[in-house]
This record gives sequence, C-alpha cells and structure tokens, in this order.
Amino acid sequence: MTALKNDRFLRALLKQPVDVTPVWMMRQAGRYLPEYRASRAKAGDFMSLCMNPQFACEVTMQPLDRYPQLDAAILFSDILTIPDAMGQGLYFETGEGPRFKKVVSTLADIEALPIPDPQKDLGYVMDAVSTIRRELNGRVPLIGFSGSPWTLATYMVEGGSSKDFRKTKAMLYDNPQAMHLLLDKLAQSVTSYLNGQILAGAQAVQIFDTWGGNLSAAAYQEFSLAYMRKIVSGLIREHEGRKVPVILFTKNGGLWLESIADAGADALGLDWTCDIGNARERVGHKVALQGNMDPTVLYAKPEAIRAEVGRILASYGSGSGHVFNLGHGITPEVDPEHAGAFLRAVHELSAQYHQ
Repeated sequence: MTALKNDRFLRALLKQPVDVTPVWMMRQAGRYLPEYRASRAKAGDFMSLCMNPQFACEVTMQPLDRYPQLDAAILFSDILTIPDAMGQGLYFETGEGPRFKKVVSTLADIEALPIPDPQKDLGYVMDAVSTIRRELNGRVPLIGFSGSPWTLATYMVEGGSSKDFRKTKAMLYDNPQAMHLLLDKLAQSVTSYLNGQILAGAQAVQIFDTWGGNLSAAAYQEFSLAYMRKIVSGLIREHEGRKVPVILFTKNGGLWLESIADAGADALGLDWTCDIGNARERVGHKVALQGNMDPTVLYAKPEAIRAEVGRILASYGSGSGHVFNLGHGITPEVDPEHAGAFLRAVHELSAQYHQ
C-alpha cells in the first residue's frame, strides 16, 4: 500500500506530536455539498449510492477535493448496513429517514437473526473501502465505521427512528435476556464488520453510539458500553505495519467519560455539550479526544466560526491528542463556504499549540 503523505490524524489519535491539530467532519460527504446532491441524483437514491463502490468512492472524495485542509476521509456508507444484512430490509422514506420492513420484537425473532459475513453479505462495503483506499493513494487516512450495538438495536426494535425508544426500552426492562442476546449478536457482527473494513484498507475505525446517551447511567453501562468494550477487545489493532486507532463516540455521553475512557479505545468523540478542557482533565491522560464544535455554529458568519474554533483550541490547550471535529454531523443547510472557513481556522489557529 502507498505510504501516507499526511498522517497527522493518526498521530494525534495516538497522542504523538503533530504540526497542527488535524480536522475532519462527521458527515463531511453529505447533502450540504452540491456535488454530493448531483451524485445522489445520478445514483437514483441513497441506498444505490451506498451499495455502488464507485459512487461511494466518488462522494467520499468530494469533500477532500473541495477542502485541502481535511486530514482524513471517512467511508461513505450507513450505520444500518448490518441490520439490513441480517435480513431486516432497510429502506428510506422521503422525510421519514430509515425504515425496516421487518422489526425485532420477540426472543424468537432475535434467535433467528444471522450474524453477517463481511465478505459475502457486506461485500459492497468492503469493495467501497478498498476502492476508496486506492483512490486516496496515500493522501490522507481512511476511517471505517459502524453503529454501536445499542444504536443498531434501537432501529431494529423500533422499525426506524424514534423519539422515545419506547419499544426498545420496554424490551430492555421487560426482557433483558432477549435484549442481551440481540446486543451480543450485534457486537459479534460489528467486530467482524470493522475487522473486514480494516483488512480492506481502513486505517482507523469509529463506533457511533448515537443513542447511548438516551439511557440511564446504569443501563448505559450494561446495555451499551459493555458491548462496545467487547467490540474494542476483538478488533485488529495493528495492520500494514502501523496501529489502527479506535474512536468511541457516545452522543450525550459526557457524564460517563471516565467509564468510556476505560473501554480500551484510543480516542473518545465528544459532543458539543462537553467542555473539551474539562474532558481533557478528566480523561486526557488515557485517551485522545475528538470534537467538539456545535454543528450549528456553521450557520454563523466566518468570523464567528473562527472565534469558536479559537475558543475550543484554547480550552484543549497545548500538545497533541486532539482531533478537531464537530460535536455531531454537519447539517444539510450549511453553506459550503462556512465549512471551508471552519477547516481553515483549525489549521491556522492551532499551530501555536504545537510548538
């Protein structure tokens, strides 16, 4: 494989020295870019975009071509590929988000779920990873990803998105045996899926625990973090002669940073409700930190965006171990020029912290 020309993202995740704070954006290949919307129209729909390795490569590269400041590419895919490969029948309703043709509601439903084979059942994702990696040609590292078991379970039990997770939480409390079986199957599936991505060329991986923060403190430990810990312990941590960093991101997980930092990952993603300086004091000796600007700051004028970038950099302070990102994904209505101002500000303002 081609040597990396820019490895500051990987170096920062391992708390090694860098020249500037590396930056990427969750959902950086997405609807805020006109070129993405054109590719999606050409593909026909979102799933056709995901399931065609050439289209997935095309949209993964688009933000890199527009913003030379980006220090990483992230695989273009969806967190719900695993439940789809388990036979749940993923589809997207306009204005409604992801839906499943089948829902999981009983122990028998869960027992019948297969554990997908990454090559046979999710080969289109592995093909996309290897295609993107070749196209990158060492430009920046490639991030692979998956949803967390708890997050995937909520979609499978609810049949789609949910505001209150009533069915999932009812199962958790009424039938914890069934919920644990579902989460265990998902943990096995995520482990093999991420390892497949690493073998196909992903150089770092992130687990998106989007809905873990909706649990109580006790339920989070038992039904979300325990399974992410299990995944981390089963991941390939070195490939192609270098370490493969692992990032855990629990949205609204700021209360539990110490527990998450003990899960064995190299870095924690922070949402915007955390103060990054306080997070560094709490766990920064154990892990790198990724984040954490409020995505809606990108609606403001470039000078206001720059000021907020400066505030977050100052809060983190000097030294490596920080990957700048948004506290969640970039939103579709953001002006691409504002995203560019954000990325430029990170590199321009962070050099002073790496003398």
